Amino acid sequence: MAKPPSRRNKATSPASTDSTSAANSVNEDISQQVDPGSATITVTAVEIPELTEQEISDRLHLERKVERAFFEAGKALAQLRDRRLYRSTHRTFEEYCRDRFGYTHRRVNYLIAGSVVFDNIVAGTNCSQNGEADETGTNCSQNEEVDKTRPNLSRILPTNEGQVRPLAKLEPQQQVKVWQRAVHKAGGKVPSARIVTDVVQKIIERTRIPNTYQIGEICQILAKDNPELRGKGGCWGIVSAVSDFSCTVRMWDGEYVVGLQHLKPFSYLPQECEQMQVVCDRINRVYSSGLEESVQKFLESLGKLNRPYLTALEEKVLSLLELEIRP
Repeated sequence: MAKPPSRRNKATSPASTDSTSAANSVNEDISQQVDPGSATITVTAVEIPELTEQEISDRLHLERKVERAFFEAGKALAQLRDRRLYRSTHRTFEEYCRDRFGYTHRRVNYLIAGSVVFDNIVAGTNCSQNGEADETGTNCSQNEEVDKTRPNLSRILPTNEGQVRPLAKLEPQQQVKVWQRAVHKAGGKVPSARIVTDVVQKIIERTRIPNTYQIGEICQILAKDNPELRGKGGCWGIVSAVSDFSCTVRMWDGEYVVGLQHLKPFSYLPQECEQMQVVCDRINRVYSSGLEESVQKFLESLGKLNRPYLTALEEKVLSLLELEIRP
């Protein structure tokens, strides 16, 4: 009878022995550790030095730069437009802004209008601090109503164009008061565009004026004390869009958003309005072509006509200029 195979002892490799020893050693270490609940953690305190006077000055200077970024952009764009510094490379200001900055026509208008509102807020807060009357005759001390609760509110300025966009439809003195109320509502911080819009809406609801203008209607610009309409007083324009409290008006040099208080309707017949739309398109094409300054002045004079037609001589001159810009 055959014998059953004998069992051989399994060989143990040195690596296996070392691994087992290491595991046992770890278990022994863990068993000897102190309870984690009673462990002591040492934290090293790091002292943060206070800002020096120069650093404080530098911080304020840089913060002001950030705050004024959109303001500076709007001011620069207004100069590029008004001085026609784009004329050596582009036929129109709109084309120049799109190619050079990637800005749409609407974006450019927002930045330019925002810089005007920013100027009004700065001038108004300075005026309120001095307690003097502004150039419109309004006593600036009236704007201190909100500042009494927070003396530093007048130092809070807009940091982006969206925050002042809702203010563009208001009068300059209203812009200052509404901005201060928005800062107060934001707890003394820079208010969001939503907060500013809420405050503006409440102001407008109390002084609501029904908008009776229609698209295609011809109206006259009343500049009054609105710096954004400087040079446009007495000019005619065509209503291209209507909102609750303003109209978008197309003129010889572009489109403008104008509050109802700055518009006066012309009692033109529908046919006369259509004629003026054609005239506006013709003037705009010649004006944006970059001809001599004397030509620009002539076209601007056509933009101030108080009649729905061109005289025979005006028609002749405009037709001649149109021939000059044709390729």
